[in-house]
Amino acid sequence: MHSQVTPHSAEAVTLEGRFGPVGALRRAGAGPLVLLVPGYTGSKEDFAPLLDPIAEAGFEVVAIDLPGQMDSAGSEAEADYLPEPLGVFLAELVEKFAAERSVLLTGHSYGGLVCRRAVLAGAPVAGLTLMDSGPADLPVGPRRHMLDIGEPVLRDNGVPAVHKILEVLNGQSPRWQRMSPAQRDFLGARFLRNRAEALLGMGSGLRTEPDLVAELARELRASNTPALVVCGENDDAWPASAQRDMADRLEADFSVVPDAAHSPAIENPETLLATLIPTWQAWTG
Repeated sequence: MHSQVTPHSAEAVTLEGRFGPVGALRRAGAGPLVLLVPGYTGSKEDFAPLLDPIAEAGFEVVAIDLPGQMDSAGSEAEADYLPEPLGVFLAELVEKFAAERSVLLTGHSYGGLVCRRAVLAGAPVAGLTLMDSGPADLPVGPRRHMLDIGEPVLRDNGVPAVHKILEVLNGQSPRWQRMSPAQRDFLGARFLRNRAEALLGMGSGLRTEPDLVAELARELRASNTPALVVCGENDDAWPASAQRDMADRLEADFSVVPDAAHSPAIENPETLLATLIPTWQAWTG
C-alpha cells in the first residue's frame, strides 16, 4: 500500500524562496524538470510514490513544501498564503529552475490553484498539470464544511486544538484505520508543523478563489503551453465533471484515474503515472 512514507531515492534538499528556506525532495535526472506542488495541509511527501518512477522515466523531479508547510518557512501574514502571492513565490522558483532546463509544473488540489497563478504571473513552464484541482473556490460539501467549522477553532486556539478534533474524527474513519501506524504517525506530526497563518490563509483561498479558467486559457494559448487536467474518479473536493469542463475550457487533455478519490498519487499511483509520464514525454519530445 502506497503512502507518504513510501520509500524512495530522492534526496532531501533546501531551496531558497521569498519567505525563506523551502523544503524539497529532489532526484536528479538529465531531462526536463518536473516540479510537484502539494495541496492544503499537504507536503512534498504526498508525491513519494511518484518520485522514483518519474526520475526513471528520464526526468529530474523536485517536490516542494509550500510556505508554512512541513519544512518550508512561512510568513506571519495570512494574506501571503492566498493563491496569488503563493503563485508569485512559485513563479520565482520556476524561473530559477528554468534557467537551466525546461520545467513541467504540476499542482495537486490547492497546489493547482497556486500553479495556475504562477503561470499567470509569468512562470516560464513547458507544460502545466492540474491534479484534482478545480476552476474556482471549493464547492459546498464536506471539505468546505470542515474549513468553516475549523477556522474559529484554529483562530482562537491554534493548530494543536484543531489536531485534537481531527484525531477524534479520524478515530471514526475506516480509511484512517486501514493506514499503517507509520503513515498515521506521519500525518499527525505533519499537521502539527503547519503554521496557523498558512492554514488560515489557504483556507480562505479555498473559499474565495475566483474562476480564472478563461484567463489561464488565454495565457496557455499565447505561450503555446500544453496542459493536462487529471483527477480521481471519486474526487470529493471538486467533482470530476467540473474538472472535465475546466479541461475543455483550457483546451487541455483530460484523464480520470480509477480507484482513486482526491489523492491519486497515493491511492493509485501506477495508473496516474501511466497518464503523466507519456503525456510529459510527448510535450518535451
